[in-house]
Amino acid sequence: MESHDEIDLIQRAKEQDQNAYNLLFDTYWNSIYAFLFQRTQNSNVAEELAIESFTKAFDRLDSFDEKLSFKVWLFTIAKNHHIDSYRKKKQHNETHEDLKEHGQLEFSSSDPTPEDLMIANQNLDRVLEHIRSMKKEFRNLLRMRYFDDLSLKEIEEILKEPPTTIRVKLFRAKKVLANLLERETN
Repeated sequence: MESHDEIDLIQRAKEQDQNAYNLLFDTYWNSIYAFLFQRTQNSNVAEELAIESFTKAFDRLDSFDEKLSFKVWLFTIAKNHHIDSYRKKKQHNETHEDLKEHGQLEFSSSDPTPEDLMIANQNLDRVLEHIRSMKKEFRNLLRMRYFDDLSLKEIEEILKEPPTTIRVKLFRAKKVLANLLERETN
């Protein structure tokens, strides 16, 4: 991509032009995904990290210095995101190993108590309430993916949209939902 074309796309994306986001996503998807796949050796993990990396980049697009290379900036975000993800996973695994080693967890039953069921239902009600407050496009995507249990491919066919658009919109919908839930707890 020509440098001035890329700068124009970045400017349009900063102005919330969805087509510009899609073009940037399409242009760099294969490179970022391949980079992360090489690091993780797992296609599902690489795909999730790539989507999250693009989302981080698009969320921080206003901080991008156009004198620098957008591709290098994007790869730096992907690399740092992978490192952060790896550290969190490693820390999580070490905590679980430590608990196993010391035998600190004892479970009397794997069946949920009535209190556990009540709390789970209340939490689900809160999540559903937040989903209902979201824009229709996001509600539909979340419903199709998580309640109707449709694959991304099936959603693409139903909505007749390219895979990159579906991935980005679904990730944004999940992020909006997470922000709503986080605001509620604070």
